[in-house]
Amino acid sequence: MHNKLKILLVNPEAPNTFWSFKSALKFVSKKALLPPLGLLTVAAMLPESFEKKLIDMNVTTLRDRDISWADYVFITGMVIQKKSVNQIIERCRKLNVKIVAGGPLFTAYPEAYFNIDHLVLQEAEITLPAFLSDLEKGCPEPFYTTREKPDLKSTPIPQWDLINMKKYAVMCIQYSRGCPFNCDFCDITALLGHRVRTKTTSQIIDELESLYVHKWRGGVFFVDDNFIGKRQQLKNELLPAIVDWMNKRKHPFTFNTQTSINLVDDEELMALMARAGFDSVFIGIESPNDSSLAECNKMQNTGRDAVAAVKQIQRFGIQVQAGFIVGFDNDKPGVFDKLINLIQDGGVVTAMVGLLNAPRGTKLYKKLMSENRLTKLPTGDNMDCTMNFIPRMDIHELLGGYLKVLNTIYSQKYYCKRIKTFLKNYHFSNKARLKVRYCDIKAFLGAMWRIGMIEKGKIYYWMLILWSLRNPRRLPLAVRFSIYGFHFRKILKNVYPQMKEIAANSMN
Repeated sequence: MHNKLKILLVNPEAPNTFWSFKSALKFVSKKALLPPLGLLTVAAMLPESFEKKLIDMNVTTLRDRDISWADYVFITGMVIQKKSVNQIIERCRKLNVKIVAGGPLFTAYPEAYFNIDHLVLQEAEITLPAFLSDLEKGCPEPFYTTREKPDLKSTPIPQWDLINMKKYAVMCIQYSRGCPFNCDFCDITALLGHRVRTKTTSQIIDELESLYVHKWRGGVFFVDDNFIGKRQQLKNELLPAIVDWMNKRKHPFTFNTQTSINLVDDEELMALMARAGFDSVFIGIESPNDSSLAECNKMQNTGRDAVAAVKQIQRFGIQVQAGFIVGFDNDKPGVFDKLINLIQDGGVVTAMVGLLNAPRGTKLYKKLMSENRLTKLPTGDNMDCTMNFIPRMDIHELLGGYLKVLNTIYSQKYYCKRIKTFLKNYHFSNKARLKVRYCDIKAFLGAMWRIGMIEKGKIYYWMLILWSLRNPRRLPLAVRFSIYGFHFRKILKNVYPQMKEIAANSMN
């Protein structure tokens, strides 16, 4: 009865944020940074007899005829996509098409979406088969959830043929779920647990091969929240296998991922990651203050020289992107200058600085609730100047210090200086040949015009470019980072009106 169902999978639109890189992607004619990995994996879990279409609203328009075509519309979403999610639900309602919803937004706030036909929550490896079984019998329930955490060995290869890869800047795969740490403000463990679960090495090699066969060449992001959760397994099994595969396939990919700062404690691991093709990691450094780190239970970061750690990782040929937070109870007014110095001295080119928020389900959320300090739900945007609780620091002092950090680190002068600091310390792999593609030339020409001719502070851009020419291997990275900076400054312009509005409201 249900073997010929038409399924439309929809990834809602995300607003322009720090991590969207929308302004930077225009230089290389890409529509979005990453494809919707969750939906592509769910699509692969559906019966082959189902007819499937995927619309990522970040690259394609969702039309009413697409919705009307479907028997069911599958929606995923994160908190930051909430506005688009609500619009999709309204459109499906009007066209009388049933909705199946899952993912972080619906799992965190199920009570807000009980009007949806079928909520399939938590991890799909467990709840989706239960829904599909009931669907086959003609009696699907409105609500599916579980406390079990699935074995990822059953997770299929994403169904890449549902997207146009050329629209995206980077592809993505997942090796593990869960994180061994328990930072108070982080909802990863609430969603995915402490125990680190992984796919097998052969699964990952098969996924890399699948991307290769689909003719992808370029960046691949391991979306793991902490890639190094099982270090011995990485060193003994996965990374050696990736090294072999990359050699066999003549290095078609570069990798980046997210790790904890204790990566720096394992030189063997850093060397292996660099050999395997990892050229970038994101690390939550959070604060220059040990008291603030201890406050949020980020004990793996305490007692460290963060600048020295960053520089050590860079010397292995791995760029460090980093997240920072202000607004901890232990933060004092001096934290802002300390943070600027840490970012500048470490050469952390991509530094995302946000105000502290407490997502639902976190220890911080429960603590603030008990102290009656919660104010509203978080937006999911790290840099929209909102907080969902009352901070200890005076709000005007906090916002003023926050704005000072952003204005400093993303001004052309400080940003270009930071790129130079990074490039002086960064170890260029001997294997990495200087590959110049058409899109690189196009991006360079675009940067020369937009950043080198039109933007304020262009003198610092040209000084950086001329300096980079002394060692031509530095030039592609100097140009790429300059384009990132262009995007960050665009995001910063959006911050000013929000700051004024918050300041005005807090006066009332």
